[in-house]
Amino acid sequence: MSAPDIRIESPATIHDWMVRGEAVLIDVREPQEWAQARIPGAVLLPLSGFDPALVPALVGVPPGKKLVFHCRSGVRCGAAAELLSGAGLAPRDAPIYRLGGGILAWIAAGLPVEQG
Repeated sequence: MSAPDIRIESPATIHDWMVRGEAVLIDVREPQEWAQARIPGAVLLPLSGFDPALVPALVGVPPGKKLVFHCRSGVRCGAAAELLSGAGLAPRDAPIYRLGGGILAWIAAGLPVEQG
């Protein structure tokens, strides 16, 4: 079995997936960052305590849904994707996606965020 493909996608593409209910979005930032601004519908799973086994247990990733990680600028989500892939817990026959540029790119694109 080969390692899953890890791909970077644009904020606009991921937003479209979220609107259509096609993606599960996991935010790997820390709780204080989450409290400042977050993408609606994202699930918080901080990288500082990241356990790949929690991904299927926490979010389930139903068949046919895309698994997307995001962070502040697009770096930490890469580490989370690699950890999940290395643990053999990634969705079968599907890539793992990363939000290119993180929440900073999402905000710069004018996409919705929640605060507080």
